[in-house]
Amino acid sequence: MNDLPRPLTLRDFKIYKGYLSADEQHAILTDVRTIVRDVPLFQPQTPYGKPMSVQMTSAGKYGWYADRSGYSYRKAHPNGSNWPDIPDSILKIWQTVGPKHRQPECCLINYYSENAKMGLHQDRDEADFQWPVVSISLGDDALFRIGNQSRGGSTESIWLKSGDVVVMEGDARLTYHGVDRIRFGSSQLLHNGGRINLTLRVVE
Repeated sequence: MNDLPRPLTLRDFKIYKGYLSADEQHAILTDVRTIVRDVPLFQPQTPYGKPMSVQMTSAGKYGWYADRSGYSYRKAHPNGSNWPDIPDSILKIWQTVGPKHRQPECCLINYYSENAKMGLHQDRDEADFQWPVVSISLGDDALFRIGNQSRGGSTESIWLKSGDVVVMEGDARLTYHGVDRIRFGSSQLLHNGGRINLTLRVVE
C-alpha cells in the first residue's frame, strides 16, 4: 500500500487515485472471493419491487440489505449465515484513510456486471453521519457521478479505476452520488470483467 498521497478533491470527496498496487488489489480480491463463497452474491430488490442491477453481499457485523420493506442493515445473509469478518487487507485501508479509533462494522460488496449502474443516492441508513464512508474500486473503470446534498442541480463526474480509494466525510458524507456505467473490459483484474466496489461503514 502506498504512503498516503495528497488526494484529488471533487466536491469535498477525497479521491486517492492509484492508491492500491496491483499486488494489493489481487490480495483483496482473493479475500473477497473467500467471502463470496460463504455468503454468495445476491440481487436485492428496491422497496418499489424493482431489482437492482448490481449484485451484493457483505462482511462485518452487519450487511446492507434492500427489499420491499425498505433499506436496512441486518446481521445475517439471506441464506441465514452470519456475515464473515472484514479481512485485514481491507481494514488496513480504513485505518490509513479513516479514523483509527473506530472500526467499520460493515463492508458492503457490490459487483457491477457489464450493464450495471447505481443511481444517485445518499448513504443515510447509518446511526451517526460523523463517520466516513470509504469506497474501494477493483476491476473495470466506473463513471462516478457526484451531485449535491439535495436532489437536482449540477453534477460532476470522474472515472474511478481499479485501486482508487474514495473517502466521503464532512460535507461529502450526505452528498448524492452514483455510478452511471462501467467501462467493461477496461481492467484485467477480474477474469470475466466487471467491477467490484467495497464500501466500509460505521453502522451503530
